[in-house]
Amino acid sequence: MTTCISTIAERNSQAVRVCELTKTCYQDDQQVKFMSLQAEVDSLWQELQNLKEKRLTTTSPES
Repeated sequence: MTTCISTIAERNSQAVRVCELTKTCYQDDQQVKFMSLQAEVDSLWQELQNLKEKRLTTTSPES
């Protein structure tokens, strides 16, 4: 069974691999745009994880 949860280290490792693979596929200006979008995705992912964690810690289990 696979899960959708990944650590920041795993995401960073994936980003590095994607970056290496795309260096040969894209021109420099496209590479800059791609890296910018990847950084934004990573930032939003981290924000989502923080919000989920905050929600879990503030929500008490119902009896």
